[in-house]
Amino acid sequence: MIRTALSHMKTESLVAGILLVVLLLLPLGASSWLLSDLSIYFSYALFAASLAFVWGHCGLLCLGQAVFFGLGAYAMSLVTLGMVPGVEGMVSTWLGFAAAIAVPALAAQLLGRFLFHAQGLQGAFFGIVTLAVAFIVERLFINWDFVGGLNGLMNVPPIVLGLNGDGYELWEAVPLYYAALFVLVLGFSVLAALMRSRWGLALKAVASHEMRTKSLGYDTAHYKTTAFSIGAAIAGLAGALFVVQFGFVSPSLIGFGLSAEVLIWVALGGRGMLVAACAGAILVRVLESNLSSVFGDTWLLLLGGLFIVSVMFLPRGLVGEAIHGLDRWRAKRRKGGSTPRGKAVERLSPSEYTAR
Repeated sequence: MIRTALSHMKTESLVAGILLVVLLLLPLGASSWLLSDLSIYFSYALFAASLAFVWGHCGLLCLGQAVFFGLGAYAMSLVTLGMVPGVEGMVSTWLGFAAAIAVPALAAQLLGRFLFHAQGLQGAFFGIVTLAVAFIVERLFINWDFVGGLNGLMNVPPIVLGLNGDGYELWEAVPLYYAALFVLVLGFSVLAALMRSRWGLALKAVASHEMRTKSLGYDTAHYKTTAFSIGAAIAGLAGALFVVQFGFVSPSLIGFGLSAEVLIWVALGGRGMLVAACAGAILVRVLESNLSSVFGDTWLLLLGGLFIVSVMFLPRGLVGEAIHGLDRWRAKRRKGGSTPRGKAVERLSPSEYTAR
């Protein structure tokens, strides 16, 4: 079983490495328009990876993951627009990224302490509560004039490499593409390292059988709260990466609509693997940009149909099933090639076998 898990991890790493090489070489022959679209899709991919970590690895079905994505986007916007009370002059992009990570992580920490330590919520009950939180936070931001209310915040600055809002601005397609890819790889690597660590193994045990893990002396509430906070931090980073490219943030980034979308991305790609979730997010966004102009609103019906088919017949997701198939093919190839050479096996007839 351990050998199978290691083989699966190697196959996933192989696929991730191949995709990274392709993405690194893509600007050599792609148009600026495609690179700009992919730069935004990278923020969605990182967002999907955060949910895959929380849902697929930790077993926490969060129906309000967009809350943390939106909090990260708002934190970045408030910092870079100079709207933070008391520190209006500090408009550094780097400070914005730090705030985009810290604010959602702190919010998830407080929420996790209430849900896991005080209430001990599990399963569908946790999902329902996070869904309610998404609706509440969205209504709060709609009626909060400080953050622009329903209209949101506009003219959010792009990534500025200077320490305090001065320096080179990442407007051009190729530099912005590589910067977004770097942030995606960084967030992906952090989650992958955590999942493959001893802590990640214990977290997987909590997700598989919480009561048994708790009986062994593990503080399961602490594990779930920490994992929930890490997932929120990565979602906030994705939100910051999105808003510095899009230049606009509104309460719709916090509501259930985007939470439902990322749920579909992860389910279609595969919640059990980070690379599958990332690929699922990019795949759905690419299909949407191409098919929505042809089918109009009918595209949503097609997406819903794909989601139903994936849940019923492809539990690992479309990309996850493909990676699993590749892993099985590699295992069969290794098994077939490992037959020892030498003396041929002596074949006996039934009568000879009985005589011996």
